[in-house]
Amino acid sequence: MQKKSVFVLIFFVATLGVIAGLHIDEVVSGDTTRDQLRKFNDVLTYIQKYYVEDVDTQKLVESAILGMLNSLDPHSIYISPDQLQRVQESFEGSFEGIGIEFDVVNDTLVVVAPIVGGPSQQLGILAGDRIIKIDNVNSIGIKREDVPKKLRGPKGTKVTITIVRDGIREPMDYEITRDKISIYTVIASVMLDKETGYVRVTQFSKPTHNELIQALRKLKAQGMNKLILDLRDNPGGYLEQAFEIADEFLSGGKKIVYTKSRRKDLESEYYSSGGGEFEDLPLIILISNGSASASEIVAGAIQDWDRGLIVGETSFGKGLVQQQFPLSDNSAFRITTARYYTPSGRLIQRSYENKTREQYQLEAAQREEREGENLEHKEEKDSTKPIFKTAAGRIVYGGGGITPDYILKPGTWTLTTGHIFRRNLFAQYITKYFGSHGSTLRKAYESKGVEEFARRFEVDPDMLNEFLSYVKANGVEVKDDDIKKDELQLKQLLKTNVAKSLWGYDEAYFIGVESDIQVKKARSLFPEASKIAGLK
Repeated sequence: MQKKSVFVLIFFVATLGVIAGLHIDEVVSGDTTRDQLRKFNDVLTYIQKYYVEDVDTQKLVESAILGMLNSLDPHSIYISPDQLQRVQESFEGSFEGIGIEFDVVNDTLVVVAPIVGGPSQQLGILAGDRIIKIDNVNSIGIKREDVPKKLRGPKGTKVTITIVRDGIREPMDYEITRDKISIYTVIASVMLDKETGYVRVTQFSKPTHNELIQALRKLKAQGMNKLILDLRDNPGGYLEQAFEIADEFLSGGKKIVYTKSRRKDLESEYYSSGGGEFEDLPLIILISNGSASASEIVAGAIQDWDRGLIVGETSFGKGLVQQQFPLSDNSAFRITTARYYTPSGRLIQRSYENKTREQYQLEAAQREEREGENLEHKEEKDSTKPIFKTAAGRIVYGGGGITPDYILKPGTWTLTTGHIFRRNLFAQYITKYFGSHGSTLRKAYESKGVEEFARRFEVDPDMLNEFLSYVKANGVEVKDDDIKKDELQLKQLLKTNVAKSLWGYDEAYFIGVESDIQVKKARSLFPEASKIAGLK
Protein backbone atom coordinates (compact mmCIF):
# COMPACT_ATOMS: atom_id res chain seq x y z
CA MET A 1 0.00 0.00 0.00
CA GLN A 2 2.86 2.35 0.86
CA LYS A 3 4.51 1.67 -2.50
CA LYS A 4 1.21 2.26 -4.28
CA SER A 5 0.72 5.61 -2.48
CA VAL A 6 4.22 6.74 -3.46
CA PHE A 7 3.56 5.79 -7.10
CA VAL A 8 0.25 7.74 -7.14
CA LEU A 9 1.97 10.77 -5.61
CA ILE A 10 4.79 10.68 -8.18
CA PHE A 11 2.30 10.34 -11.04
CA PHE A 12 0.19 13.24 -9.67
CA VAL A 13 3.23 15.53 -9.32
CA ALA A 14 4.52 14.61 -12.78
CA THR A 15 1.12 15.32 -14.33
CA LEU A 16 0.95 18.71 -12.62
CA GLY A 17 4.44 19.43 -13.93
CA VAL A 18 3.48 18.61 -17.51
CA ILE A 19 0.31 20.73 -17.32
CA ALA A 20 2.18 23.61 -15.75
CA GLY A 21 4.92 23.27 -18.34
CA LEU A 22 2.40 23.48 -21.17
CA HIS A 23 0.83 26.63 -19.77
CA ILE A 24 4.19 28.23 -18.98
CA ASP A 25 5.38 27.43 -22.52
CA GLU A 26 2.28 29.08 -23.99
CA VAL A 27 2.68 32.15 -21.77
CA VAL A 28 6.40 32.51 -22.46
CA SER A 29 6.46 31.82 -26.21
CA GLY A 30 2.97 32.80 -27.26
CA ASP A 31 2.98 29.63 -29.34
CA THR A 32 -0.51 28.66 -30.55
CA THR A 33 0.63 25.42 -32.23
CA ARG A 34 -1.30 23.28 -29.73
CA ASP A 35 -4.48 25.27 -30.36
CA GLN A 36 -4.08 24.72 -34.09
CA LEU A 37 -3.50 20.98 -33.60
CA ARG A 38 -6.68 20.79 -31.51
CA LYS A 39 -8.49 22.67 -34.25
CA PHE A 40 -7.25 20.24 -36.89
CA ASN A 41 -8.16 17.25 -34.72
CA ASP A 42 -11.67 18.65 -34.18
CA VAL A 43 -12.26 19.01 -37.93
CA LEU A 44 -10.96 15.50 -38.63
CA THR A 45 -13.11 14.05 -35.84
CA TYR A 46 -16.29 15.77 -37.08
CA ILE A 47 -15.63 14.59 -40.65
CA GLN A 48 -15.21 11.00 -39.48
CA LYS A 49 -18.37 11.20 -37.36
CA TYR A 50 -20.78 13.18 -39.53
CA TYR A 51 -19.66 13.16 -43.17
CA VAL A 52 -22.26 11.69 -45.54
CA GLU A 53 -19.94 8.85 -46.68
CA ASP A 54 -17.16 6.80 -45.14
CA VAL A 55 -13.84 8.64 -45.40
CA ASP A 56 -10.24 7.52 -45.86
CA THR A 57 -8.53 9.14 -42.87
CA GLN A 58 -5.04 8.57 -44.26
CA LYS A 59 -5.99 10.31 -47.49
CA LEU A 60 -7.43 13.27 -45.58
CA VAL A 61 -4.30 13.66 -43.44
CA GLU A 62 -2.01 13.41 -46.49
CA SER A 63 -4.10 16.08 -48.23
CA ALA A 64 -3.73 18.32 -45.20
CA ILE A 65 0.04 17.80 -45.19
CA LEU A 66 0.19 18.60 -48.90
CA GLY A 67 -1.81 21.75 -48.27
CA MET A 68 0.62 22.87 -45.56
CA LEU A 69 3.67 22.25 -47.69
CA ASN A 70 2.12 23.87 -50.77
CA SER A 71 1.71 27.07 -48.77
CA LEU A 72 5.47 27.27 -48.09
CA ASP A 73 7.40 27.13 -51.39
CA PRO A 74 7.44 25.00 -54.57
CA HIS A 75 10.23 22.73 -53.31
CA SER A 76 8.80 21.71 -49.94
CA ILE A 77 7.09 18.39 -50.67
CA TYR A 78 5.46 15.30 -49.17
CA ILE A 79 6.74 11.85 -50.22
CA SER A 80 4.32 8.94 -49.85
CA PRO A 81 5.51 5.52 -48.63
CA ASP A 82 5.24 4.16 -52.20
CA GLN A 83 7.44 6.96 -53.55
CA LEU A 84 9.96 7.01 -50.72
CA GLN A 85 11.79 3.79 -51.61
CA ARG A 86 12.35 4.96 -55.20
CA VAL A 87 13.53 8.37 -53.98
CA GLN A 88 15.96 6.80 -51.51
CA GLU A 89 17.33 4.42 -54.16
CA SER A 90 17.85 7.34 -56.50
CA PHE A 91 19.80 9.39 -53.94
CA GLU A 92 21.71 6.42 -52.50
CA GLY A 93 22.66 5.34 -56.01
CA SER A 94 21.71 1.67 -55.74
CA PHE A 95 18.97 -0.93 -55.41
CA GLU A 96 18.85 -4.72 -55.08
CA GLY A 97 17.62 -6.82 -57.99
CA ILE A 98 18.67 -8.61 -61.19
CA GLY A 99 20.04 -5.54 -62.98
CA ILE A 100 18.13 -4.83 -66.17
CA GLU A 101 16.51 -1.86 -67.86
CA PHE A 102 13.15 -3.09 -69.09
CA ASP A 103 10.03 -2.13 -70.96
CA VAL A 104 6.68 -3.79 -71.64
CA VAL A 105 6.13 -3.93 -75.41
CA ASN A 106 2.87 -5.38 -76.75
CA ASP A 107 2.18 -7.06 -73.36
CA THR A 108 5.65 -8.66 -73.32
CA LEU A 109 8.39 -7.85 -70.78
CA VAL A 110 11.50 -7.00 -72.80
CA VAL A 111 15.10 -6.37 -71.73
CA VAL A 112 16.07 -2.91 -72.97
CA ALA A 113 19.62 -3.38 -71.69
CA PRO A 114 21.37 -5.33 -68.94
CA ILE A 115 22.99 -3.01 -66.39
CA VAL A 116 26.77 -3.06 -66.67
CA GLY A 117 28.32 -5.32 -64.03
CA GLY A 118 24.95 -6.62 -62.82
CA PRO A 119 24.05 -10.31 -62.44
CA SER A 120 21.96 -10.36 -65.64
CA GLN A 121 24.84 -9.10 -67.78
CA GLN A 122 27.23 -11.57 -66.15
CA LEU A 123 24.93 -14.44 -67.11
CA GLY A 124 24.76 -13.26 -70.74
CA ILE A 125 21.27 -11.78 -70.88
CA LEU A 126 21.03 -9.44 -73.86
CA ALA A 127 19.08 -6.40 -75.05
CA GLY A 128 15.96 -7.57 -76.88
CA ASP A 129 15.50 -10.74 -74.80
CA ARG A 130 11.80 -11.30 -74.07
CA ILE A 131 10.94 -12.52 -70.56
CA ILE A 132 7.92 -14.83 -70.85
CA LYS A 133 8.00 -16.38 -67.35
CA ILE A 134 9.14 -15.34 -63.87
CA ASP A 135 9.59 -18.25 -61.44
CA ASN A 136 7.64 -20.44 -63.89
CA VAL A 137 4.65 -18.08 -63.84
CA ASN A 138 3.54 -16.66 -67.19
CA SER A 139 4.53 -12.97 -67.40
CA ILE A 140 2.77 -12.14 -70.67
CA GLY A 141 0.46 -9.20 -69.99
CA ILE A 142 2.38 -8.03 -66.92
CA LYS A 143 1.95 -4.37 -66.01
CA ARG A 144 5.01 -2.14 -66.00
CA GLU A 145 4.52 -1.14 -62.35
CA ASP A 146 4.41 -4.82 -61.29
CA VAL A 147 7.78 -5.75 -62.81
CA PRO A 148 9.97 -4.43 -59.95
CA LYS A 149 7.83 -6.34 -57.44
CA LYS A 150 8.71 -9.58 -59.25
CA LEU A 151 12.35 -8.97 -60.15
CA ARG A 152 13.71 -6.90 -57.27
CA GLY A 153 14.45 -8.39 -53.89
CA PRO A 154 17.12 -8.76 -51.20
CA LYS A 155 20.68 -9.38 -52.27
CA GLY A 156 21.45 -13.13 -52.36
CA THR A 157 17.90 -14.27 -53.13
CA LYS A 158 17.22 -16.06 -56.41
CA VAL A 159 14.70 -15.68 -59.22
CA THR A 160 14.30 -17.76 -62.38
CA ILE A 161 13.33 -16.09 -65.64
CA THR A 162 12.47 -17.74 -68.95
CA ILE A 163 13.47 -15.80 -72.03
CA VAL A 164 12.92 -16.01 -75.78
CA ARG A 165 15.78 -14.76 -77.96
CA ASP A 166 16.07 -14.00 -81.65
CA GLY A 167 17.90 -16.87 -83.43
CA ILE A 168 17.34 -19.38 -80.60
CA ARG A 169 14.49 -21.84 -81.12
CA GLU A 170 13.77 -22.92 -77.57
CA PRO A 171 13.08 -20.68 -74.55
CA MET A 172 15.98 -20.49 -72.07
CA ASP A 173 15.85 -20.50 -68.27
CA TYR A 174 18.20 -18.32 -66.22
CA GLU A 175 18.47 -18.61 -62.45
CA ILE A 176 19.67 -15.19 -61.29
CA THR A 177 21.02 -14.36 -57.86
CA ARG A 178 19.93 -10.84 -56.98
CA ASP A 179 22.66 -8.38 -56.07
CA LYS A 180 23.21 -4.73 -55.25
CA ILE A 181 22.84 -2.75 -58.48
CA SER A 182 24.42 0.65 -58.94
CA ILE A 183 22.31 3.45 -60.40
CA TYR A 184 24.88 5.40 -62.35
CA THR A 185 24.57 9.18 -62.50
CA VAL A 186 27.60 9.62 -64.74
CA ILE A 187 25.92 7.82 -67.60
CA ALA A 188 28.37 8.65 -70.40
CA SER A 189 32.09 9.40 -70.61
CA VAL A 190 33.57 9.33 -74.11
CA MET A 191 36.28 10.90 -76.22
CA LEU A 192 34.69 12.96 -78.99
CA ASP A 193 38.06 13.26 -80.73
CA LYS A 194 41.70 12.70 -79.76
CA GLU A 195 41.65 15.64 -77.29
CA THR A 196 38.07 16.36 -76.22
CA GLY A 197 36.40 14.44 -73.43
CA TYR A 198 32.64 14.49 -72.87
CA VAL A 199 30.92 13.51 -69.60
CA ARG A 200 27.18 13.47 -68.94
CA VAL A 201 25.98 13.72 -65.31
CA THR A 202 22.24 13.22 -64.75
CA GLN A 203 21.95 13.75 -60.97
CA PHE A 204 24.00 14.42 -57.84
CA SER A 205 23.58 11.32 -55.66
CA LYS A 206 26.00 9.87 -53.10
CA PRO A 207 28.31 8.11 -55.61
CA THR A 208 28.39 10.93 -58.20
CA HIS A 209 31.75 12.48 -57.23
CA ASN A 210 33.49 9.12 -57.23
CA GLU A 211 31.87 8.18 -60.55
CA LEU A 212 33.03 11.45 -62.10
CA ILE A 213 36.63 11.04 -60.92
CA GLN A 214 36.76 7.53 -62.39
CA ALA A 215 35.32 8.79 -65.68
CA LEU A 216 37.76 11.70 -65.91
CA ARG A 217 40.74 9.51 -65.13
CA LYS A 218 39.66 7.07 -67.83
CA LEU A 219 39.39 9.87 -70.39
CA LYS A 220 42.67 11.43 -69.28
CA ALA A 221 44.38 8.09 -69.92
CA GLN A 222 42.89 8.19 -73.43
CA GLY A 223 44.43 11.59 -74.13
CA MET A 224 41.80 14.08 -72.89
CA ASN A 225 43.17 17.62 -72.52
CA LYS A 226 39.84 19.50 -72.59
CA LEU A 227 36.41 18.65 -71.19
CA ILE A 228 32.73 19.21 -71.90
CA LEU A 229 30.76 18.56 -68.69
CA ASP A 230 27.10 18.08 -69.61
CA LEU A 231 24.69 19.07 -66.83
CA ARG A 232 21.69 19.67 -69.08
CA ASP A 233 18.40 18.65 -67.43
CA ASN A 234 20.25 17.59 -64.28
CA PRO A 235 17.74 18.39 -61.49
CA GLY A 236 20.35 18.44 -58.72
CA GLY A 237 20.70 16.38 -55.57
CA TYR A 238 23.15 16.55 -52.69
CA LEU A 239 24.79 19.96 -52.15
CA GLU A 240 27.96 18.26 -50.82
CA GLN A 241 28.37 16.38 -54.10
CA ALA A 242 28.14 19.63 -56.05
CA PHE A 243 30.80 21.16 -53.80
CA GLU A 244 33.16 18.18 -54.22
CA ILE A 245 32.78 18.22 -58.01
CA ALA A 246 33.39 21.98 -58.31
CA ASP A 247 36.41 21.51 -56.02
CA GLU A 248 38.04 19.25 -58.63
CA PHE A 249 38.32 22.17 -61.05
CA LEU A 250 39.27 25.02 -58.69
CA SER A 251 42.55 25.87 -56.98
CA GLY A 252 42.63 26.00 -53.18
CA GLY A 253 40.99 28.56 -50.91
CA LYS A 254 38.14 29.58 -53.21
CA LYS A 255 34.60 29.83 -51.85
CA ILE A 256 32.36 27.50 -53.84
CA VAL A 257 28.96 27.99 -52.20
CA TYR A 258 27.47 29.16 -48.92
CA THR A 259 24.06 28.93 -47.29
CA LYS A 260 21.95 31.28 -45.16
CA SER A 261 19.13 30.29 -42.85
CA ARG A 262 17.10 31.70 -39.96
CA ARG A 263 18.89 29.04 -37.88
CA LYS A 264 22.63 29.66 -37.60
CA ASP A 265 23.33 25.93 -37.12
CA LEU A 266 21.99 25.30 -40.63
CA GLU A 267 24.36 27.79 -42.28
CA SER A 268 27.61 26.66 -43.87
CA GLU A 269 30.41 27.75 -46.21
CA TYR A 270 32.31 25.50 -48.61
CA TYR A 271 35.85 26.27 -49.83
CA SER A 272 38.00 24.47 -52.38
CA SER A 273 40.83 22.39 -50.97
CA GLY A 274 43.18 22.61 -53.97
CA GLY A 275 45.47 19.99 -55.42
CA GLY A 276 42.83 18.47 -57.71
CA GLU A 277 43.86 16.55 -60.82
CA PHE A 278 41.81 18.69 -63.18
CA GLU A 279 42.43 22.30 -62.08
CA ASP A 280 44.21 23.17 -65.34
CA LEU A 281 41.84 21.35 -67.69
CA PRO A 282 40.05 23.68 -70.17
CA LEU A 283 36.39 23.35 -69.22
CA ILE A 284 32.99 24.02 -70.76
CA ILE A 285 29.76 23.24 -68.89
CA LEU A 286 26.49 22.67 -70.73
CA ILE A 287 23.26 23.66 -68.95
CA SER A 288 19.58 23.86 -69.87
CA ASN A 289 16.40 25.27 -68.40
CA GLY A 290 16.04 21.92 -66.62
CA SER A 291 19.42 22.20 -64.87
CA ALA A 292 18.68 23.00 -61.24
CA SER A 293 19.97 23.15 -57.67
CA ALA A 294 23.30 21.30 -57.39
CA SER A 295 23.86 21.75 -61.14
CA GLU A 296 23.57 25.49 -60.64
CA ILE A 297 26.02 25.39 -57.73
CA VAL A 298 28.69 23.84 -59.98
CA ALA A 299 27.95 26.13 -62.93
CA GLY A 300 27.75 29.21 -60.68
CA ALA A 301 31.10 28.50 -59.01
CA ILE A 302 32.84 27.91 -62.35
CA GLN A 303 31.33 31.10 -63.80
CA ASP A 304 32.02 33.29 -60.75
CA TRP A 305 35.70 32.26 -60.69
CA ASP A 306 36.02 32.59 -64.51
CA ARG A 307 37.24 29.00 -64.52
CA GLY A 308 35.50 28.00 -67.77
CA LEU A 309 32.59 28.79 -70.06
CA ILE A 310 28.91 28.06 -69.46
CA VAL A 311 27.00 27.21 -72.67
CA GLY A 312 23.32 26.54 -73.34
CA GLU A 313 20.18 28.07 -71.83
CA THR A 314 19.57 29.88 -68.54
CA SER A 315 19.19 27.27 -65.82
CA PHE A 316 16.03 26.59 -63.81
CA GLY A 317 16.67 28.93 -60.89
CA LYS A 318 16.46 26.83 -57.70
CA GLY A 319 18.52 28.28 -54.86
CA LEU A 320 16.84 26.55 -51.93
CA VAL A 321 18.22 23.78 -49.73
CA GLN A 322 15.84 21.07 -48.48
CA GLN A 323 16.10 18.70 -45.53
CA GLN A 324 14.14 15.45 -45.49
CA PHE A 325 12.35 14.22 -42.35
CA PRO A 326 10.91 10.69 -41.94
CA LEU A 327 7.39 10.00 -40.70
CA SER A 328 6.10 7.02 -38.72
CA ASP A 329 4.30 5.33 -41.66
CA ASN A 330 7.46 5.21 -43.84
CA SER A 331 6.53 8.39 -45.66
CA ALA A 332 8.60 11.56 -45.44
CA PHE A 333 8.54 15.25 -46.20
CA ARG A 334 11.09 17.81 -47.29
CA ILE A 335 11.11 21.43 -46.23
CA THR A 336 13.35 24.28 -47.25
CA THR A 337 15.83 25.03 -44.46
CA ALA A 338 18.24 27.44 -46.16
CA ARG A 339 19.07 29.40 -49.29
CA TYR A 340 22.34 28.93 -51.14
CA TYR A 341 24.52 31.58 -52.76
CA THR A 342 27.29 31.43 -55.37
CA PRO A 343 30.82 32.74 -54.55
CA SER A 344 30.01 36.25 -55.79
CA GLY A 345 26.91 36.38 -53.56
CA ARG A 346 24.24 35.53 -56.13
CA LEU A 347 20.99 33.97 -54.94
CA ILE A 348 19.98 31.76 -57.87
CA GLN A 349 16.37 31.24 -56.70
CA ARG A 350 13.65 32.59 -58.97
CA SER A 351 10.70 34.35 -57.40
CA TYR A 352 7.73 32.08 -56.74
CA GLU A 353 5.49 34.66 -55.11
CA ASN A 354 1.87 34.74 -56.36
CA LYS A 355 2.46 31.80 -58.72
CA THR A 356 0.99 28.33 -58.72
CA ARG A 357 3.47 25.45 -58.71
CA GLU A 358 2.61 24.75 -62.33
CA GLN A 359 3.22 28.39 -63.34
CA TYR A 360 6.52 28.38 -61.47
CA GLN A 361 7.67 25.16 -63.17
CA LEU A 362 6.67 26.25 -66.67
CA GLU A 363 8.19 29.71 -66.36
CA ALA A 364 11.76 28.38 -66.74
CA ALA A 365 10.94 26.79 -70.10
CA GLN A 366 9.16 29.87 -71.43
CA ARG A 367 12.01 32.39 -71.28
CA GLU A 368 12.78 34.35 -74.40
CA GLU A 369 16.57 34.51 -74.79
CA ARG A 370 18.62 35.95 -77.60
CA GLU A 371 21.20 33.45 -78.77
CA GLY A 372 24.87 34.28 -79.10
CA GLU A 373 27.99 35.30 -77.20
CA ASN A 374 27.19 36.67 -73.74
CA LEU A 375 30.56 36.96 -71.97
CA GLU A 376 29.71 40.40 -70.60
CA HIS A 377 26.13 39.28 -69.87
CA LYS A 378 24.54 42.10 -71.83
CA GLU A 379 21.58 39.80 -72.50
CA GLU A 380 20.41 40.61 -68.95
CA LYS A 381 21.42 44.28 -68.91
CA ASP A 382 17.84 45.62 -68.83
CA SER A 383 16.91 43.27 -66.05
CA THR A 384 15.86 44.26 -62.55
CA LYS A 385 17.98 41.45 -61.16
CA PRO A 386 20.75 42.35 -58.68
CA ILE A 387 24.23 42.84 -60.17
CA PHE A 388 27.36 40.93 -59.10
CA LYS A 389 30.85 40.53 -60.52
CA THR A 390 33.02 37.52 -61.30
CA ALA A 391 36.62 37.24 -60.11
CA ALA A 392 37.77 38.93 -63.34
CA GLY A 393 35.22 41.73 -63.01
CA ARG A 394 32.61 40.51 -65.50
CA ILE A 395 29.04 41.44 -64.60
CA VAL A 396 26.67 38.58 -63.75
CA TYR A 397 23.16 38.64 -62.32
CA GLY A 398 21.36 36.90 -59.46
CA GLY A 399 17.77 35.98 -58.76
CA GLY A 400 16.92 33.79 -61.71
CA GLY A 401 19.23 30.90 -62.55
CA ILE A 402 22.65 30.84 -64.20
CA THR A 403 22.65 32.63 -67.56
CA PRO A 404 25.29 31.15 -69.91
CA ASP A 405 28.34 32.91 -71.31
CA TYR A 406 27.19 31.67 -74.70
CA ILE A 407 23.43 31.28 -75.13
CA LEU A 408 22.33 28.56 -77.52
CA LYS A 409 19.02 26.71 -77.55
CA PRO A 410 18.87 23.00 -78.39
CA GLY A 411 17.77 21.94 -81.84
CA THR A 412 14.04 22.02 -82.44
CA TRP A 413 11.81 19.45 -84.07
CA THR A 414 8.22 19.27 -85.26
CA LEU A 415 5.21 18.35 -83.16
CA THR A 416 5.15 14.84 -84.62
CA THR A 417 8.73 14.09 -83.55
CA GLY A 418 8.03 15.71 -80.18
CA HIS A 419 5.07 13.38 -79.59
CA ILE A 420 7.18 10.36 -80.60
CA PHE A 421 9.97 11.40 -78.25
CA ARG A 422 7.69 12.10 -75.27
CA ARG A 423 6.05 8.68 -75.70
CA ASN A 424 9.52 7.03 -75.63
CA LEU A 425 8.71 5.29 -78.93
CA PHE A 426 12.28 5.45 -80.27
CA ALA A 427 13.54 3.26 -77.44
CA GLN A 428 10.45 1.02 -77.48
CA TYR A 429 10.73 0.40 -81.22
CA ILE A 430 14.45 -0.45 -81.02
CA THR A 431 13.72 -2.85 -78.15
CA LYS A 432 11.19 -4.58 -80.41
CA TYR A 433 13.55 -4.34 -83.40
CA PHE A 434 16.28 -6.14 -81.46
CA GLY A 435 13.89 -9.01 -80.84
CA SER A 436 14.20 -9.96 -84.52
CA HIS A 437 17.46 -8.25 -85.65
CA GLY A 438 19.62 -8.38 -82.54
CA SER A 439 21.79 -11.36 -83.47
CA THR A 440 22.49 -9.95 -86.97
CA LEU A 441 23.49 -6.54 -85.57
CA ARG A 442 25.74 -8.10 -82.91
CA LYS A 443 27.57 -10.20 -85.49
CA ALA A 444 28.03 -7.18 -87.75
CA TYR A 445 29.17 -4.55 -85.22
CA GLU A 446 29.63 -5.66 -81.63
CA SER A 447 33.29 -6.69 -81.89
CA LYS A 448 34.24 -3.93 -84.36
CA GLY A 449 33.34 -1.01 -82.10
CA VAL A 450 31.23 2.10 -82.21
CA GLU A 451 33.46 4.05 -84.61
CA GLU A 452 32.97 1.37 -87.27
CA PHE A 453 29.23 1.41 -86.48
CA ALA A 454 29.16 5.22 -86.83
CA ARG A 455 30.70 4.96 -90.30
CA ARG A 456 28.74 2.01 -91.66
CA PHE A 457 25.31 1.72 -90.07
CA GLU A 458 22.50 3.63 -91.75
CA VAL A 459 18.79 3.70 -91.04
CA ASP A 460 17.46 2.70 -94.46
CA PRO A 461 13.98 3.60 -95.84
CA ASP A 462 12.57 0.18 -94.89
CA MET A 463 13.58 0.61 -91.24
CA LEU A 464 12.26 4.19 -91.13
CA ASN A 465 8.92 3.15 -92.65
CA GLU A 466 8.62 0.23 -90.23
CA PHE A 467 9.29 2.64 -87.37
CA LEU A 468 6.64 5.09 -88.57
CA SER A 469 4.12 2.24 -88.85
CA TYR A 470 4.96 1.33 -85.24
CA VAL A 471 4.43 4.95 -84.21
CA LYS A 472 1.01 5.06 -85.90
CA ALA A 473 0.03 1.78 -84.26
CA ASN A 474 0.79 3.41 -80.90
CA GLY A 475 -1.67 6.22 -81.48
CA VAL A 476 0.57 9.05 -82.72
CA GLU A 477 -0.61 11.01 -85.75
CA VAL A 478 2.22 11.07 -88.31
CA LYS A 479 2.25 14.16 -90.54
CA ASP A 480 4.21 13.72 -93.77
CA ASP A 481 5.51 17.31 -93.79
CA ASP A 482 6.86 16.88 -90.26
CA ILE A 483 8.61 13.65 -91.21
CA LYS A 484 10.29 15.30 -94.21
CA LYS A 485 11.57 18.15 -92.03
CA ASP A 486 12.83 15.84 -89.30
CA GLU A 487 14.00 12.86 -91.35
CA LEU A 488 17.69 13.28 -90.47
CA GLN A 489 16.90 13.69 -86.76
CA LEU A 490 14.59 10.67 -86.77
CA LYS A 491 17.31 8.52 -88.32
CA GLN A 492 19.91 9.83 -85.89
CA LEU A 493 17.72 9.08 -82.87
CA LEU A 494 17.07 5.55 -84.12
CA LYS A 495 20.79 5.01 -84.76
CA THR A 496 21.58 6.29 -81.26
CA ASN A 497 19.16 3.81 -79.70
CA VAL A 498 20.62 0.94 -81.73
CA ALA A 499 24.08 1.85 -80.37
CA LYS A 500 22.71 1.90 -76.81
CA SER A 501 21.24 -1.59 -77.20
CA LEU A 502 24.47 -2.92 -78.73
CA TRP A 503 26.85 -1.47 -76.14
CA GLY A 504 25.48 1.07 -73.65
CA TYR A 505 25.27 4.77 -72.88
CA ASP A 506 28.85 5.73 -73.75
CA GLU A 507 28.48 4.52 -77.30
CA ALA A 508 24.95 5.93 -77.58
CA TYR A 509 26.20 9.40 -76.65
CA PHE A 510 29.15 9.07 -79.03
CA ILE A 511 26.58 8.64 -81.82
CA GLY A 512 24.03 11.10 -80.42
CA VAL A 513 26.34 14.11 -80.12
CA GLU A 514 27.00 13.99 -83.87
CA SER A 515 23.78 15.97 -84.33
CA ASP A 516 23.85 17.92 -81.02
CA ILE A 517 24.26 21.59 -81.95
CA GLN A 518 25.09 22.66 -78.38
CA VAL A 519 27.92 20.12 -78.13
CA LYS A 520 29.18 21.15 -81.58
CA LYS A 521 29.25 24.80 -80.54
CA ALA A 522 30.95 23.98 -77.24
CA ARG A 523 33.75 22.19 -79.09
CA SER A 524 34.48 25.37 -81.04
CA LEU A 525 34.69 27.57 -77.90
CA PHE A 526 37.68 26.02 -76.13
CA PRO A 527 40.08 28.81 -77.15
CA GLU A 528 37.78 31.28 -75.35
CA ALA A 529 37.33 28.91 -72.40
CA SER A 530 41.11 28.65 -71.98
CA LYS A 531 41.54 32.40 -72.33
CA ILE A 532 38.93 33.32 -69.72
CA ALA A 533 40.45 30.81 -67.27
CA GLY A 534 43.98 32.09 -67.87
CA LEU A 535 45.15 28.72 -69.22
CA LYS A 536 47.72 28.31 -71.96
